Amino acid sequence: MDANSKLVAAFLALALLVVYPLYQAAERHDDQIQTVVHQAVTEFVDAARTKGYISPQMYLQFNERLGATGNVYEVSIEHLHKKYNPVYTDPANPASFQNSFDTYYDGHYTEEIMKVIFPEANIPEDSDTRKYKLAVNDFIKVQVKNKNRTMATILNDFILVGNSGDVPKIFMPYGGMVLNEDY
Repeated sequence: MDANSKLVAAFLALALLVVYPLYQAAERHDDQIQTVVHQAVTEFVDAARTKGYISPQMYLQFNERLGATGNVYEVSIEHLHKKYNPVYTDPANPASFQNSFDTYYDGHYTEEIMKVIFPEANIPEDSDTRKYKLAVNDFIKVQVKNKNRTMATILNDFILVGNSGDVPKIFMPYGGMVLNEDY
């Protein structure tokens, strides 16, 4: 019995000496990837905010930077276009205008934006029709999260004998108001 407990203790010590440093290295690697993703998302959104549009070149360059990390990402884009509605007591009577406007935002999302940037028709990449245009005072938000399990997640599940499931390790939401219309 004493030999068995020494064997188990030696195995645990060896596992901790090898697995834990490997886990820490994987965590640091994920932190570095998070930094790269943060920079890529920030640059993409800020470029869209200052230019007032998203071009195919901008989106492809953004995707290239994300792909360089070796992970698979889910990218969602949200564009909120500011609109105004005049307020009437009787909408059928123009004389009932109340001298005020309701402000609301019309939402446009990834699928709709991608149809403009990458249409099914064979249009040159530098064509103005392939630019998704934004207006001043609109809002744009990009959210990126990894779809695959990173090495740190796998090692964490191994050490803790658990299953973290599909919880994203790398997650980056960023957005802001459009500042310019440079098209």
